[in-house]
Amino acid sequence: MNWLLPEYIADALPAEAARIESLRRQVLDHFKVRGFAYVMPPMLEYLESLLTGAGQDLKLRTFNLVDQLSGRTMGVRADITPQAARIDAHLLNHQGVTRLCYCGSVLHTLPATVSAGREPLQIGAELYGYAGIEADLDIIRLLAGAFAAIKLPLARIDLGHVGIFRALAEAAGLPPAAEDNLLNLLQDKDVPGLAEACATVAAPWREALLALPRLYGGVEVIARAQAELPALPAIAAALDSLRHIFAAAPELPLSVDLSDLRGYHYHNGVVFAAYCPGYPAAIALGGRYDGAGQAFGRARPATGFSMDLREVARLVPVPCVASAILAPAAGVDMVLAAQIAALRGQGEVVVELLPGEMACEGLRCDRKLVRVGERWIIEAIQED
Repeated sequence: MNWLLPEYIADALPAEAARIESLRRQVLDHFKVRGFAYVMPPMLEYLESLLTGAGQDLKLRTFNLVDQLSGRTMGVRADITPQAARIDAHLLNHQGVTRLCYCGSVLHTLPATVSAGREPLQIGAELYGYAGIEADLDIIRLLAGAFAAIKLPLARIDLGHVGIFRALAEAAGLPPAAEDNLLNLLQDKDVPGLAEACATVAAPWREALLALPRLYGGVEVIARAQAELPALPAIAAALDSLRHIFAAAPELPLSVDLSDLRGYHYHNGVVFAAYCPGYPAAIALGGRYDGAGQAFGRARPATGFSMDLREVARLVPVPCVASAILAPAAGVDMVLAAQIAALRGQGEVVVELLPGEMACEGLRCDRKLVRVGERWIIEAIQED
């Protein structure tokens, strides 16, 4: 059947598409009034550009194709964040802080989760040029504000810091293969597997690595981590960063998870994941990724977040369908045409029926324009 779509690829029908578009406008307006400039990177780029530097983790998720003009390998973007870093570093070339936002489709070779599609509509914001923890806090507040703007409550925002595991792996002298193995076990919360893999790791690094899956919860976890983890400068600095965010944003539903290391090879500081009630996976992800623009000629401090607007739209309460007005086709009736134009100018949906058309499919039409003498007035449509 030629009309079947590939697995994990789906159309957005009118009701869903309208909901997604409404959310897109609300979130982008939320970014705009906070100084984040909108950019529209291309869907395709040369593969080395998409996968350079911070984009290397995307290699297995990126579709490849050959450019018929140049013969070079191109990629269909799997993430807009590296493109935003390229724009900041290579095109804008601002010396101070740059705030960018974006919204566009990305394509994945495989779905990120069992419930996700392969064509997410990625919307996000990035802040470049400021290395302080204040930038991380600004981005986390921006995320929380976006969910408040669309009236979707957050159950929690988990904070972590990849510098903690990185410092432990370096101090323990783990080879890259062993480091990646432990990273995967921590991500899966596989405590028995982690214990087995750490059997040959020397103390005190073994005990510290085994403690990470237990270090989750409220702000008190930071004090527990400080007591249980080795007193390495990198770990102390990471915990201080997390403590600062908690102290500065008591209004946010913050929590700690020191074994959540998604994007470990991409991020290099504070990371965070936002969760909604009743949704099993993170609905938004973000964190610090300093140096992302180095491959494009200018390394810059960077932090940001993104989310899939299609998934968000499924969680937002379905709004009432806006009502519409039916009208006969204006034709040469200038009075009717003027009345229709005036109503549309006021934001009303007015559908001009074609000859022989009796109703409009897919819209809730509860009123109609009828002629009374020389005037056109609005009347309620009586349901049968």
